[in-house]
Amino acid sequence: MNAYMNMAIGAFLGVVFVLMSISIASEGLFHSEAPEKPGFAIAADEPAASGESAGAEAAEVDIKPLLAKADASAGETIFKKCAACHTVEKGGPNKVGPNLWGVVERPIASHEGFSYSAGMKTFAEANKTWTYDHLSYFIEAPKKHVPGTAMGFAGLKKPEERASLISWLRGHADQPVPLPGGEAPSQ
Repeated sequence: MNAYMNMAIGAFLGVVFVLMSISIASEGLFHSEAPEKPGFAIAADEPAASGESAGAEAAEVDIKPLLAKADASAGETIFKKCAACHTVEKGGPNKVGPNLWGVVERPIASHEGFSYSAGMKTFAEANKTWTYDHLSYFIEAPKKHVPGTAMGFAGLKKPEERASLISWLRGHADQPVPLPGGEAPSQ
């Protein structure tokens, strides 16, 4: 070995020694213990077991009685939350989400020209059409009820708001689906 090689190796080992010494000293000076208990707990909902049908779980509130007294004009106002991602005009374009014309009783994940997420396709296998119950269930908390959906909307927690929105959406079809019990819609 020549003298330059020895100096380079010595310099490298010297730098490593200094850096390790600084690391050990700083760990001793600034060491902090882990807390006995965390400052706050993060609670996360557990997704349904894969063998269970997402639509088989009972909705907290039965939407059918609420649809009879739902205010469709209030549903139009509520739809403004959805309008950033969906259109409702007949033959309207898809946006981030599919067009919702005739969505009530339409087969799930079937709108032509829209690429559905794997989570929505799985939901569609277990639940064939967008019934009033399925719409309410999904709109309540999309990510919770359909794991893997690409829909980023947090959901509508109030059953009355969901009923008004669904009542308004049902009117946007060539032949609006009758309300449960055959009652006339409130417009």
